[in-house]
Amino acid sequence: MTIRRPLIAGNWKMNGLLADSVALGRDLAARWSTGPRPERDLLLCPPFPLIVPVAATLAESGIAIGAQDCHPNPAGAHTGDVAAPLLADLGCRAVILGHSERRADHGESDALVKAKATAALKAGLTAIICVGETLTEREAGQTLAVILGQLRGSLPEETSPDRVVIAYEPVWAIGTGRVATPAQAQEVHAALRTELAVLLGAPAAAATRILYGGSMKPDNAADLLALPDVDGGLIGGASLKAADFWAIAVAGL
Repeated sequence: MTIRRPLIAGNWKMNGLLADSVALGRDLAARWSTGPRPERDLLLCPPFPLIVPVAATLAESGIAIGAQDCHPNPAGAHTGDVAAPLLADLGCRAVILGHSERRADHGESDALVKAKATAALKAGLTAIICVGETLTEREAGQTLAVILGQLRGSLPEETSPDRVVIAYEPVWAIGTGRVATPAQAQEVHAALRTELAVLLGAPAAAATRILYGGSMKPDNAADLLALPDVDGGLIGGASLKAADFWAIAVAGL
C-alpha cells in the first residue's frame, strides 16, 4: 500500500498587507515550534510581494513557502509576470497553477497551464495543478468529463509524483460556503487517480497527492481528509486565520 504524506497548502489569493501577513506567518511558525507538529506537509502561498517577508517568518519552521502563479518562460519581456526560476531563487518550494480564478479571470487554457507547469518543474518547483467544474457543468452531469479533460490537457510531459500535485477545486464551492459532500469529493478524487493510472501508470498514480480545494474548513476538514483518495487541502479563506489553518493542519490527528 502506497502511503502519501498529506499536504495542507494555504492560498492567500489577493489578500494581505505586510504587517498582518508577517504576523500570520509568525503565529503559524510559533505553533509549529511549540507543537505538536502535524505529520503533514504545510505550505503557504501569499501574493508575490509578500513571499520574502513571509518566508523569513517561517525560516525556523517546517512550513514551506510557495507562489500562486508563474510565467511559462524563464525570463524575458513579460511586464508584470514572474518567472519560475525567480520564485525558486526566493525560496519557493511550490507554485499553484491553473486555479479556477486564473482560468476564469485571465482566460488560461489547459495548454497554458501545462506550459507553466513545465516551467515550474524545470525550475525545481513542485507544480500544484488545479482542476474543477462550475455549478452549471456539475448540474449538467459534466463533472468528470470536465475535470478529466483539464487533467489530461494540463499535465506536463515529465510528471512525477514527487513533483506534481493535483488539486480538485469545485468552482461552485470556492468562497461560497458550499462544500462537496465527502461522497462527491471521493468520487472525483478516485476518478482523477484512475485517470492518472492511465496517463502515468498505476504506481505513479498511487503515489500522487490529490488535494481537495473547495471551502475546506476546521469543521469539515477531518471528514474530508479521512477519505481514501483525499491527500490534503488547498485552503483559501481559512488560511488567512492562523487558528483556522492550524486546525485544518491537525484535523483528525
